[in-house]
Amino acid sequence: YWMRSLQYVGRRIIKQGEKVQFEDLTTLDLKLLYPLLDTATTLDPQFIAVYEYGGVVLPAINDEDAIKLLKKGIESNPTEWRLFHHLGYIYWQRGDYEGASAIYAEGAKLPDVPGWMQAMSARMLVEGGSRDTAREIYTRMYEQSEERTIRRMAGLRLKQINSLDERDLIRRVLSDYRSQKGYCPSDWREVAARLQAARLRLDPNTGAPLDPADTPYVLKADCEVDLSLDSEVPRK
Repeated sequence: YWMRSLQYVGRRIIKQGEKVQFEDLTTLDLKLLYPLLDTATTLDPQFIAVYEYGGVVLPAINDEDAIKLLKKGIESNPTEWRLFHHLGYIYWQRGDYEGASAIYAEGAKLPDVPGWMQAMSARMLVEGGSRDTAREIYTRMYEQSEERTIRRMAGLRLKQINSLDERDLIRRVLSDYRSQKGYCPSDWREVAARLQAARLRLDPNTGAPLDPADTPYVLKADCEVDLSLDSEVPRK
C-alpha cells in the first residue's frame, strides 16, 4: 500500500506532464491517496515514513485528512517527536500559530527531543508568520526527515525563502540606482558592481544575479525583478 501510494502520485504527475508544486496538488485529483496511506498505517502502525509523507503531501489536498493521519500516528507512536513536528507544521500552514505552538510544546515534553522543539513553540507565538520561522521549519524538516520526497520539498521551500530575501535586496539596489540616476537600469550589467557589493552571486557572462537554483533572475520594468520561468524555485 505504501508503494502503491508513491506510484499513484508519481503516475498522476507524469500524466499531467508539467511541473507540479507540492502546495497545489488539486489538479492531480488524488482522492485515493488518504485511503492508501491510512490502510498502510493500519497494517503497520509504526511505519513512520508513511505518516511523514502524508503530513507533507496531504495538506495540499485535504489538511483535515493530514491531521487525522498524524494524530493516528501519534496515538500509535506517542514518543515519536517528528510526528508532532509535522502536525505543528500543518497548523502553522493554516495560520493557527497558537495551535502550532501548543503542538510543538507538547512534542517538546518527550524524551530525547531536540531543544529546538521548545524554541519553535515560543517562536510560533511571537513571529509565526515570519520568513525566519518558515526557514526554521523547513531547515529542521530537511535535516530530520529520512524520506527523500519530504527532503526535496523542504529543500525547494528553503530556496524559495532565500529567493524572497534576495529579491528584496535586489529591489533595494534597483531603487537606489533609480534615486541616483533618475531611471531604472535596462541591463543587469549597469548594476552588477552594486549587486556584487551586496554579496549576491552573479552570472559571469551577463552580470545577472543568480537565484538559489543557479538560474538568472529576470530584470523587469519599473526596477522590478522576478524569477525565470526556467527556475525550479517555487513561485508561490
